[in-house]
Amino acid sequence: KEILGIPDDYLVGIVPASDTGAYEMAMWNMLGARDVDICHWESFGKGWFADAISHLKLRDTVTVNEHTADYGHLPDLSKCDPKNDICFTFNGTTSGVRVHEGCDFIADDREGITFCDATSACFAMNMPWEKLDVTTYSWQKVLGGEGAHGVLVLSPRAVERIESFTPENRPLPKIMRLAKKGKIDAGIFKGATINTPSMLAVEDYIGALEWSKSIGGVQGLIKISQDNLKVIEDFVEENDFISFLAEDPSIRSSTSVCLKLDLTPDQIKSLVALLETENVAYDIGGYRDAPPSIRIWCGSTVETEDVKALMPWLKWAYHEVQN
Repeated sequence: KEILGIPDDYLVGIVPASDTGAYEMAMWNMLGARDVDICHWESFGKGWFADAISHLKLRDTVTVNEHTADYGHLPDLSKCDPKNDICFTFNGTTSGVRVHEGCDFIADDREGITFCDATSACFAMNMPWEKLDVTTYSWQKVLGGEGAHGVLVLSPRAVERIESFTPENRPLPKIMRLAKKGKIDAGIFKGATINTPSMLAVEDYIGALEWSKSIGGVQGLIKISQDNLKVIEDFVEENDFISFLAEDPSIRSSTSVCLKLDLTPDQIKSLVALLETENVAYDIGGYRDAPPSIRIWCGSTVETEDVKALMPWLKWAYHEVQN
């Protein structure tokens, strides 16, 4: 809470199954009380929409509006109705597109609650907590910790929803329940070892938080990620063969930086393989559902000098596969 600036009256809990587990818990416990606007522009947000329709079957009881856009773009988020619940991804990990700073599309006087998947945004971007009622992230993304655990952040309005709304005909496995006898299950948010989180992973995460504090907290972490992005922006500016999937700088991710190349899809695969063979960069191919591209992780644990060192290798690999 201290490092992220989370308000005192918000709850923070550790839950199983990474960010996916946290977001699914929120959806299954809270959605269905009112109509929903689901916004997606890449694969993970699309997955939340599919779950809401196919598994939760929300359209049997409420109106579900889908707001979507192609990779590299944002949908028109102004279409979100403040009377509705809103589901969205703060930073599209597989498209390199984030929401605008401040989340102004979310009304301060909204009646619905917001569900924010922030797994590749927390600790690298400013989180406007007053706009966020349910926020989820995982330890292994920006802070580079061990996986398996998710974090669930709830505003007082989200807690009120859990305690006042029980979805009909929706059985929940014990591992996903957030309420007990009509009240929030407080143990989840007080550090109780419910579902037995790994104590080694907890210690690893504490170490990451202590390191974060030593470099200036969340603003220090944000600066590292922004500096990393700036290195790539300068490189793109100087080279015609490469461009951002997100053309608009105001929605460009500083963590999952996605880039198009003046190459065929097979040549891009060859470039990725060549850099891996040279022990220069690993797993930088674009996501399987994204347009042919590369994706460079520029989160807060990546040193800016390493991003600088990668740039001439990218140019070399481009010319190698082109020839």
